[in-house]
Amino acid sequence: MNEQEKYEYWLEHAQYDMKAAEAMLNSGMWLYTVFMCQQAIEKLVKGIYGLFVDADKIPRVHTIERLVKEFEDKLQEPVKEEYYDLFMTLSGYYLNNRYPDFKTNLANATNEDKAREIFAQTREVFAWLQTLKR
Repeated sequence: MNEQEKYEYWLEHAQYDMKAAEAMLNSGMWLYTVFMCQQAIEKLVKGIYGLFVDADKIPRVHTIERLVKEFEDKLQEPVKEEYYDLFMTLSGYYLNNRYPDFKTNLANATNEDKAREIFAQTREVFAWLQTLKR
């Protein structure tokens, strides 16, 4: 696969995860709504990382803000602070979702309002990320 095909691969999976996030939102599964938002943004960021840094060496990390910082200097303008706030929030849901005690605590802290807010922010950032493609 060339660089563009690798980006398209990541984009396709990210778009699928956005649809899954919306399905989780519509079914009232708040924690999984946010988890799928995290997955969607992470995958799209990895696709963009491949375009700006190295498509053959995308790090196997789940910390979105770390990946973005590795290509931010190649962007025409800096990433908005509120986007970094979302990246950090989403990364926390990925890391903590893998451990049962954290999952329970997150599920209790993630209500409908929070899930809807994060989903809306994720859609905005997802659309912005797609504009970065060269």
